[in-house]
Amino acid sequence: MLKIRLRRVGAKKQPSYRVVVADSRSPRDGRLVEVIGFYNPRTDPPTVNIEEERALYWLSRGAQPTEAVAGFLKSRGTLDRFARLRQGEDLEDLLQEAAEAEQVPVPETMPPTEEEEEEEEEQEEESEQEPSAEVIEEPEDTPENDEDA
Repeated sequence: MLKIRLRRVGAKKQPSYRVVVADSRSPRDGRLVEVIGFYNPRTDPPTVNIEEERALYWLSRGAQPTEAVAGFLKSRGTLDRFARLRQGEDLEDLLQEAAEAEQVPVPETMPPTEEEEEEEEEQEEESEQEPSAEVIEEPEDTPENDEDA
C-alpha cells in the first residue's frame, strides 16, 4: 500500500521535511516513489508546498495520506477537491481552482478590526474637540505667597 507521508531532511536540530509517496513498508527516510512537496516548520508561519496535481494523482491511485499530511491537504482544500474529482468533476477545472486559490494575495498586515476602527474614530473626534494649544498661566510671586512657604 502506498502512503503520502513526511520524510525528514535537514541538519541535526534543524528539521525540514519532504512530502513523499512511499511504500508503507519502507522506513521513514527509506526508498520512495516520488517527492510531491515540502514542509518547513522552522519558518513563521510554517511553509507548506505540495504539488496539487501529483497529490490528486496519487490519491486517485489509492495512496493514503498520514495524519500530518492529511492535515496539510485538508487545509489547502486538496481533500475536498479530491472528493469532487471522485464525483466526476473535471481534473483541469479543479487544478485551475487550486492555482487561483494559491494566487490570492495575503495582506502583509491584518486589516483593522471594527473595534480598532471605532477607537481611531473616537481619538480623532477627541483631538478635534480639544484646542490645539492651551496657555496655562502661572501665578505670580506675591508677598502673600512667600509668607506661607
